[in-house]
Parts: sequence; C-alpha cells; structure tokens
Amino acid sequence: MAATYTSVGKRTKRADSPPKLTGLEKFTGDLRFPGMLRAHLIGSDVAHAKITGVNADAAIAVPGVFGVYTSGDLPVVRAENGASPLSVLADGEALYVGHPVAVVLADTDQAARDAADLVEIEYEELEVLVDLERASAADAPKVNASGSGDFADEAEMHNADASAGGTNEDLPPNVSSSISFERGDLEAGFAAADEIVDFTITSDVVHQGYIEPQVALVVPEMFGRFTVYTSTQAAFHGRQKVAESIGSDLDDIKVVPMPVGGGFGGKFVLIEPLVAALAKVTNRPVLLQFTREDDFLTGNPAPDCQIKIRLGAIRDGSLTALDAFLLFDSGAASGSPLSIAGMLLGGYYRFGNFRVHGYEVQTHRPSSGSYRAPGAQQATFAIECAMDDLARKLELDPLEFRLQNCVVEGDERPNGGVWPRIGLKESLERLQAHPLWQDRETSARSGRGVGIAVGGWPGGLEPATAACRLDADGKLTVMLGSVDLNGTNTTFAQIAAESLGIDSDDVHVRTADTDSAPYAGGTGGSKITYTVGVAVQKAADDAVEQIKQIAAQALEASVDDLELANGMVQVKGVPDSGISLKEVADLGMKTAGGFGPVMGRGASAISNIAPGFAAHLAEVEVDELTGRVEVTNYVAVQDVGFAINPAAVEGQIHGGVAQGIGWALYEGIHYDDAGSPDASSLLDYTLPRANMIPPIEVLLVEVASAEGPYGAKGIGEPPAIPGAAAVGNAIRSAVGARITDLPIRPDAVLGAIQA
Repeated sequence: MAATYTSVGKRTKRADSPPKLTGLEKFTGDLRFPGMLRAHLIGSDVAHAKITGVNADAAIAVPGVFGVYTSGDLPVVRAENGASPLSVLADGEALYVGHPVAVVLADTDQAARDAADLVEIEYEELEVLVDLERASAADAPKVNASGSGDFADEAEMHNADASAGGTNEDLPPNVSSSISFERGDLEAGFAAADEIVDFTITSDVVHQGYIEPQVALVVPEMFGRFTVYTSTQAAFHGRQKVAESIGSDLDDIKVVPMPVGGGFGGKFVLIEPLVAALAKVTNRPVLLQFTREDDFLTGNPAPDCQIKIRLGAIRDGSLTALDAFLLFDSGAASGSPLSIAGMLLGGYYRFGNFRVHGYEVQTHRPSSGSYRAPGAQQATFAIECAMDDLARKLELDPLEFRLQNCVVEGDERPNGGVWPRIGLKESLERLQAHPLWQDRETSARSGRGVGIAVGGWPGGLEPATAACRLDADGKLTVMLGSVDLNGTNTTFAQIAAESLGIDSDDVHVRTADTDSAPYAGGTGGSKITYTVGVAVQKAADDAVEQIKQIAAQALEASVDDLELANGMVQVKGVPDSGISLKEVADLGMKTAGGFGPVMGRGASAISNIAPGFAAHLAEVEVDELTGRVEVTNYVAVQDVGFAINPAAVEGQIHGGVAQGIGWALYEGIHYDDAGSPDASSLLDYTLPRANMIPPIEVLLVEVASAEGPYGAKGIGEPPAIPGAAAVGNAIRSAVGARITDLPIRPDAVLGAIQA
C-alpha cells in the first residue's frame, strides 16, 4: 500500500515566485553602497596576441573616472611562474577575443563605459588555434603556458564521476587531460557485427542563456574583511576561490548568495576574484555587471566538441562493439566535461566490447564552463543517433532495440562500477505505450518525422548540513547554505513540514551567508534535493524529537505516545489532549531548567549515486522548400524517484526540454579561423522563444532511490539531455538523411533533402 503524506508529493506553489513575479525581488545589480565604484571591462579585439602597451591617459581624464587597472596593478596571488589567475585579467598575453585586458572604475556606469572607449591597447598578434584537430596535434604551438581553469571543481560538484577514466599517456602540448574506458575485444566485436554505423558529430559552443548576466559586488569591511554579494550557484566554493585569489584568510571573506536570475551551470565562480581584487586595491565597494556582449565574449559557455563514433550489432539486435573518440574544447584554460561525456556515451547500453577514448584540448577561445548536464548533450547526440541509424540498418523497431540493450540495475558502468536501481527501462516502456509512438506509422506523411532518444545523469554528491529552528510563533525556520536556483527551498519546506505535521506555508526556508549558514555544496548536478534534502529531513526529525521531549513534560505523557499533527503535539488517539507548537516554543524559550529552545540539526554525506533517466519523443514538421524545422509535439518521460513537488518537477522538465530544442535547432556560436565568434549578443544568438516550443507532455516514473528524501532523485539535468538527439532522429525520420552537426540549421536540412 502506498504511503499517505500530508505535504510531500503535493503540488505546491514556489515560495520565491511572488517577489520575482511582482518585481520586488532585489538582485545583486540592484544593490548600492556609499562610495561604490562601477567597473567596466576592456576586452581584447584579437584572439591571441602579446599585449605591448596600454595607454589610459585619455580615459583617466574623463570626469568621474577613478582609475584604469591592468593585471600588474592588482593584489592577487600569482603562480610560481609569476602568472596571475586567468579569472582576473590578461597577464601580458590575450588568449581569446574578449579576454579582459583592463578594467575601468568610475562613479557611474556611463562614465566607465565612456572611458573604456578611450583606452588604447597595442598588440603583437600571434598564431591563433581554434580548430580542435590542429590544436591537439603533437606539433601545435602551446595555447597557454601558464593558466588552468576551475572546471575540475565545478565538474566534481556536478557529477561524482567527473574525474573518472584518466590516463597516464604522453599528451600533445595543448591536450591537458585524456580519458580511456575499455572492455573486451574491440576487433572481435566489430568482426562479429552484421551491421556497423560510423560517423562524426560536431557541436558548437552553446551559451547558458540566463536572463541576468554575470554580476558581483564586493564591499571592503573593517579589519581587512570583504563581503561578496553575488549571483552564484556555490557560495562556499566562491568564498574559497576569492580567498585564494587575493591572499586573504577564509574567515575574512563573507559571501552573500543573492537571488540568481538564471545560472544553468554558468555561475559558480567567474568574476568574483577580479571584483574582490579591485575592492582590495581601491578600498571601495566595486560592482561589476556584465553587459550581454561581455557575457557572450568573456563568459564560460559549454564547449564545442567533435565525437567520432562506430557502433556494431548482430542481426538479432545484440550490440557487439562501440568505439568512440572525443575531442572537447576547454578554451584558454584547462578543464572540460570530457570525462562525464565519456562515461555517459558508453553507459546507457550494454557493450561487451568497447573503447571510449578522448582528449581535452586548449584553444584560443573562452574557457569552458558547465551547462546544465555538462557533456551529456553532445555524448547523447552521438550515441542516440548511432543507435537510431543502426536500428534502421537492422530493420528493427528503434525503441525495442533500445529496450533490448539498455542498462538495468547491476549492469557494469564504463568505469567498472555498477548501476544501482535505475528507471531507464521503465521510462522506455512508458514511452513505448504512448499514442504518438504507437501511431507514428499510420499518421506518417511527407515532411513529418518522429524521433526518440534517452538520456541519463549519474548525479553529483556533496556533503550537506541543515538546521531547523522552532520560532516563538510556532512556525519553523530552516537554515541552509545551498542556493535556491530552481525552487528547492519550497521542496525543503515540504520535507520539513511533513516531519512536523504542519502546512508547508508555516515553514520558512532561509539561505544564509557563509558566516552563518550550515555547509552545503554548489547548486548543480541534480544533487541538491538528493543531498541537502536528506539533511533537512534529519534536522526536522531532530526538531520533532526535541518538541516531543518538551511536550511530554507538559502533558505528563510518554514521548513514545505523542504525535504531531496540524500544528499540535497530542497523545496518539486522543486529539483533544495536546498543546500547540507555539506553546512548545514558549516553554523551550522561557522555562529555566527546561530542555531549551528547539534547534534541530541534520547532516548528510551520501556516498551512493541516484541516477536519473529520461526517454523523450519529438515530432517534427520539415518544410522541404526551406529546410525549416518545427517541433510540433513532445513527450518527456522521466524517472524522478519520488516527486516531492510535482509542479516544480514538471516545470524543471519543461525548461529542460526547451533547452534541448534550443541545442538541437537554434543555439550555437561558431568561431572563424581568426578566433572571432559569430554571436556576441542576442541579436546574433537565437534562444528559443515561446512560439518555438511545442506542447510538452510530461510523464513521471517513480523508481525510488535508496537514500534520497522519500526516494527522490535529482531531476534538473536529465530533461535537458535527450532533446538534441530526439529532434535529430525525428529529422532523420522526416527527410531520410542524417545530419550530424549541432545546431541543425535549415541550410543543412535543405542540403540533406537535396542530396
């Protein structure tokens, strides 16, 4: 018999919605402090050059300008070779178009912008490397001899397998790391195959597309302390990086995580060290708010990549071999989602014989960052297109083909571990029964196609703590260090309310600053509900025990005989004999010699992943005269473990689907041979609008996790993963040709039709 709950599992309005919808919410860019300076960046016009001179005389003469700073002016901790961190300013050498060379500080934003136009920078241009194959060659000149990126830290916050598969091989000069997963006899596997597919996919750079650009404000305090107000996904990680960059003790940095106007993996740490250095050198509050152009040129987008894949199977549908080689661009610094991509490419299906090998390559482009499910979209596009083409060659139903080969609990993963209980098979079976799949052949017509794809996310793991305080009004305050990026605080209110038997409206969840918050990891990797939620549940349960102890004394009853319901503590079976939580709070706070105020504490240090899987179906209409593709229907099936707030879960899936469609058809930044991007604003970069997104039907599968709160799993990453592959397979169904480059633009579709 299914458990009956009073709060979890119920559709609940997000607590953060009213201030955001009414415009009352304060974001970092809205803050003002006395003496605050506005910062404006001056980026490189060329992709690779020595910086031979910076003339700021005219800029400094502009009224309201405080100063113009270059790397050598900043009080930052330098590497042993004397290089400054790449997260600050270019140090003698520009490494990509937009690489910040100098920064203007002024009393107003307009003065800073006017002055920036007057700064003259002299360059000695050098060879530019943007082609992945050329950059990864053994004889390629070094892209960057001094810097590394922070992506390794971000990757670990996103995924427990982020560093899996590393090798000890000798690498070319611009290859900062490599991976290799192998099993069985690859040659024998392909020799046994009746059919083989073999192609290469590419994917352009994709921006996270958040509404609020990067922004940070740093305020100097007394005794050498600094307060950092920032739109961040990871307050404690940000505190550490700022302290390391400017040489401060960790205790001297306080990070106040402000409401985030969208992040999608792009807002861990980017500009905070630079702003802190500026505040330190000026002893004035400094606000840096990116323009949209800054964000496109200087941000940390999802990298471009190239994946060569070869896949074989025998006539009955059994897979015999997989061989894949991945090149992931890490930009000017090291760090990319290469390992995650390799794990997923080889992880959805059972392969007796496989090899997944890959390089992370530095180029003269912006350093790569996380994007919702980093590396997963590209890897999934490769394997799911290959599975679809192989099913066609074998004349098999593509969904049955996937069901026959999909991994289940106990199957080996590429890194040698095993999959825990997962819902991939259940999600495929749910999709198989859907009318859009069942009727795909009877409703077939020219220019229409239906495609499917799966996607999965192993999930991240980080320890977390939480505290629950019973207040004088009988309501509960939950104190956390995790950033509420997507409504998780509402979910935590439901979890705490369930323990106390109260309405979730009577639970207030507060994200505190790093001086006072319980520790939590970065918000990313579909792990916050899974990890912090457990800490909240334990803290609420601890508070319940304290409440019962106080109530037992007042009621002269045994603790074991008490229960909490509707804001009351009562003897089981005797609802009229009880006291309110307000009375309990009063007794705890005011009774000398009693039990003391109620403060529940909880911690989690989960070591087992709870992977989430999704199976998507896309229906497309292709205009055979123009090559324009319209997605007309979409079905998203996802294993969520347990939907604590079904409304929030469905909202996450809707958003993920929209991003997947954007990745499939619209979003991508291409760099020419000189390293110049073809998009530096939303005039050049197409984010899907509401009229580009079809009706989305969401179907939830609940295969409970062993350790998540009430069996919940992370749900943020999986819905963003299969979209590009599902749309690509639908286009293949509609036009009869495979397009292997993302995004799939109309000219490519038209070319495939006419070929």
